[in-house]
Amino acid sequence: MRSTKPGLAVRDVTFLALATALIFALQIALASLPNIEVVSLLVLLYTLHFRTKALFIIYAFALLEGVWYGFHIWWVMYLYVWTILWAVVMLLSRKGRRHGAFLWATVNGLYGLAFGFFCSFPYVAMGGVKMAYSWWLAGLPFDAAHGVGNFVTALVLFVPLDRALEFVLKPRTE
Repeated sequence: MRSTKPGLAVRDVTFLALATALIFALQIALASLPNIEVVSLLVLLYTLHFRTKALFIIYAFALLEGVWYGFHIWWVMYLYVWTILWAVVMLLSRKGRRHGAFLWATVNGLYGLAFGFFCSFPYVAMGGVKMAYSWWLAGLPFDAAHGVGNFVTALVLFVPLDRALEFVLKPRTE
């Protein structure tokens, strides 16, 4: 997927569209399970494999979420909250450094723990700092469980999903 040519090739668009469909479908499929989600792990993996092009997936996913669930204050969060994870992964993996599953599980877990904090930002505009702070504090037990769920999910699934993406994205000769 790392091309030297500017722009997006048909192959790139196809992979990005399929990755977006997968992340969206899995988010809906797992929505009824509390604190179990693979969106964070997939954003992490997509960033490692697609680099800057992963932003197409992130924003297409956010748009689909808004269309599916309706646009409200939570949707504003989706415009930046996944980009924060993308930026962290980009920083940790710069110069081609991939690191191991434990590091990425830790990043994923800490991200889940901080998710509520990141999502509290729009509430400053709605009701001030006190409202954002109380909203974040009220969600801390959920965030703690979210962090543990993200850590375990990444620890178990990072290696097989990473290998699967490498296999699927490997250039084929005809």
